[in-house]
Amino acid sequence: MFRRKFLQSLGLVGAGLSLPLAPATLAAEADPAPSTGHKLDLTPLTIKGKVHQGGTGLPGVAVTDGYNVVLTDKAGKYTLESNATAEFVYISVPRGYAFPHTKGIAQFYQPIKPGVTKLTADFALQKLAGDDAKHTFMVWADPQMINKKDCRELLTSSAPDLKQLAAQYDANTFAIGCGDLVWDKFDLFEDYKKAVEISGVPFFQVAGNHDMDLTARTDEGASATFKSHFGPTYYSFNRGEIHYVVLDNVFFIGPPKKYIGYLTEKQLQWLEQDLSHVKPGTTVVVALHIPVNSGDQRRNNLKEESLGGVVSNRAELYRILKPYTAHIMSGHTHICEKTFHENTIEHTHGAVCGAWWTGPICTDGAPSGYGVYEVSGPDVKWFYKSVGYDRQHQFRTYPKGAAADHPDDIVANVWNWDPQWKVVWFENGVRQGEMRQQIGLDPLAVQLQAGDKLPAKHKWVDPTLTDHLFFARPSASAREIRIEVTDRFGQVYSNTLTV
Repeated sequence: MFRRKFLQSLGLVGAGLSLPLAPATLAAEADPAPSTGHKLDLTPLTIKGKVHQGGTGLPGVAVTDGYNVVLTDKAGKYTLESNATAEFVYISVPRGYAFPHTKGIAQFYQPIKPGVTKLTADFALQKLAGDDAKHTFMVWADPQMINKKDCRELLTSSAPDLKQLAAQYDANTFAIGCGDLVWDKFDLFEDYKKAVEISGVPFFQVAGNHDMDLTARTDEGASATFKSHFGPTYYSFNRGEIHYVVLDNVFFIGPPKKYIGYLTEKQLQWLEQDLSHVKPGTTVVVALHIPVNSGDQRRNNLKEESLGGVVSNRAELYRILKPYTAHIMSGHTHICEKTFHENTIEHTHGAVCGAWWTGPICTDGAPSGYGVYEVSGPDVKWFYKSVGYDRQHQFRTYPKGAAADHPDDIVANVWNWDPQWKVVWFENGVRQGEMRQQIGLDPLAVQLQAGDKLPAKHKWVDPTLTDHLFFARPSASAREIRIEVTDRFGQVYSNTLTV
């Protein structure tokens, strides 16, 4: 409270304004003497409004300007004391209400015009027809198109694949674009939007390092183009019993393409406020682009972890999430990985574009694809959906000789693996036990990506070490090998090799 009053005295308190999830009524009174140039404008701004359905106010809805968070009163009304540095007013869509969107792009925010001192914003929501405790969401990481050829792949392959899968679920389905929506080519945001429209589900967006304005002079300006298309870079919403948070952890440190994985103090303070309205024990899903943590340093025996590959100040995020059951959704690395920390599971997703649209797989051998999360109450189950395959496609097997470092072994790549999975093998119908887990390179990734086999623009792509490879050595009498994989939810998948 002291901090809030102190910031108010300086005019630094953020504004919380929510964009109407349907129609919004906005009225603004212009500041007679707005600031100009690069001077920091701390002019006080008062935002008032009402969140309602059909005129009936909705209490307890969180409204924010990216600095402070307030709740609507019993009549659905709110007041936010903000200032001219706030860029948006937006709401955390409450459970039980539809996500407003334009052709799939979530529209939960409203830009704040420069030079206003008073703003009125009312937000109209639509109640869902049924309960949303059961729902599904998908995570698309790294579509990352650099030209129209890449866009055609997204529009004719990945987007229809998601549409077909989403049709199997009910209307409570939505998706998250987990960053690197394009590859520094901002005109291709329109193609990304077309892909979202094809999918047929509402999409929330995460800012990635390839979604930044690379000529910005500071991090504060690096998301200008992204914001013009998709709104705030950090926000929250609710569906069923789950609270969802999107964060921007790509911190731009200067041209041409320098960045680190880092969460600003502004975001962390906002997150603390946002979660103060969420009951401890609740399941919280956090989506961001750069992995919070990874096994890259361990797998590659690096002295230091990559500043652009993980979040440097992740300890604070873990601390803030400690009262909750947390799932973190990330991308960036173009590999599949699960990382665990106390109450938190991090799901690092293989890329929609695979190895930058050079072939059907990522650099760890995981197929081009996306995560699918089926929610029931507070519980989350998941699987990895490979583009062009059904949901049973959860691992790939290789015969003896496929892996140069293990010429006498069969190999299985189980891309969505975590320590609660079991990978066993059978020789001539007889169970032989669990396969041996070992760090290595996927044989298909070596075949497709090693050397100079890729298109000229991507010759730097190489296969990467992964933890989700499994090995076993058949006997000389082996005629048939069957590999059986059981995921943490008891679902069994199997492949058979004829020797």
